[in-house]
Amino acid sequence: MSKDKTIKTINPATGKTLETYNYISDADMNSAIEKTQKAFLDWRHQSLEKRANVIKAIGEKLIEYKDELSKLMTNEMGKILPQSNQEVDLCAGICMYTAKKGVEELKDEHRELFTGGKGIVSYSPIGIIYGIQPWNYPSYQVIRYAIVNLMAGNAVLLKHASNVTGTGLLLEKIFTEAGLPENLFKTLLISHDQSDEVIKHKNVRGVTLTGSSDAGKNVGQKATAELKKVVLELGSNDAYIVLEDADIELAVEKCVQGRIYNNGETCIAAKRFVVVDAVYDQFKDAFVKAMKDVKVGNPMDENSDMGPMAREDLRETLHEQVEESVQKGAEILCGGKMTEGDGFYYPVTVLGNVKPGQPAYDDELFGPVASLIKAKDEKDAMRIANDSRFGLGGGIFSKDEEKAKNLAKDYFDTGMVFINSFGLADPAMPFGGVKNSGFGREHGGFGMKEFVNVKGITLGNS
Repeated sequence: MSKDKTIKTINPATGKTLETYNYISDADMNSAIEKTQKAFLDWRHQSLEKRANVIKAIGEKLIEYKDELSKLMTNEMGKILPQSNQEVDLCAGICMYTAKKGVEELKDEHRELFTGGKGIVSYSPIGIIYGIQPWNYPSYQVIRYAIVNLMAGNAVLLKHASNVTGTGLLLEKIFTEAGLPENLFKTLLISHDQSDEVIKHKNVRGVTLTGSSDAGKNVGQKATAELKKVVLELGSNDAYIVLEDADIELAVEKCVQGRIYNNGETCIAAKRFVVVDAVYDQFKDAFVKAMKDVKVGNPMDENSDMGPMAREDLRETLHEQVEESVQKGAEILCGGKMTEGDGFYYPVTVLGNVKPGQPAYDDELFGPVASLIKAKDEKDAMRIANDSRFGLGGGIFSKDEEKAKNLAKDYFDTGMVFINSFGLADPAMPFGGVKNSGFGREHGGFGMKEFVNVKGITLGNS
């Protein structure tokens, strides 16, 4: 167990402590897992229709708690309040989508066998799914994996990021008040060492993590060493390509939104802006002006476009990446200077002359820093976009939608591509990446089948 037995949540807008929580003991942790296993043994036999009704009720309860939950998320991690409200709406939408589609997605399939006879494919629940989740979308990251697994008949454990501990506990309360059987969803206040023991526990059958590539490698190795299924949704440095025939005004608007949304702390945020030479200067001038106009301030203030970064150490890391990029030849087009005063604010920043070898080109900058890269032409832009160890999402701006669709399908080496827009999750579309951005899919019905036993039942000819 960690030497530090307490968790402190800190308001990033002020730097002041919000709450203090105690880690649970190893005995309490194991007791919680056993209770969750017992709850699973009953839940797995409930009908798909009954599960769907409970999932729908969770969605409705989330809306009831929208004001409290939104304010808590903003206080714990710093996103502006309207975006916290949007997050709760998305979470409720995921519940409604899953309740509506889950019965059809998970029902038995009847097949005629090649050798004669009949077969049944069933999607059976496997047990407890353990989620290790980050702070940047304190409710959505939890809802995304928890709801589909509950629909599939599994039970769910959560280790949430410590700085959003309050959100994790409130979600457990909401789930229970909505009618989910007690202990079927459990938030564990545990250390990293204790988390490793959860992965090893015999009743934990699957592990899912959203986080950095290094965290994914670490957790993935530990889970697969125990022969447990893993889904990893990791970081990225998504490229948004602006082609010669793009609507520049639209591209600037969406690229700014895509970079500063959620305070720039989003795995699927627009991060590298690859613009063809023919329109580079036009885009650059408009983009830098628009980024300069972003109002950074108190996330509870309705006039703020962006709030603080979630933690002080994250701000320091981001600034170090900016400084190293500049030392290696990048130029600051706006921002780039550490903000003084209370809170963990960082200025909206645009870097030009971004080249390979700089953090702004190679790495994920998890905050409001945009990397502007000039490409010779469309082919060169696609080369630059794919010149990354990551592959989560990306974007294309072009008035020729058919051409953009073909580029997205045939050339973009990412799990998701957004055309003339920026990346936001939708429960109807698959979510996940390739390369160092992880593997497995959530949303779009795919997440419901990541942690099930796809069981083949063959009937004889008698």
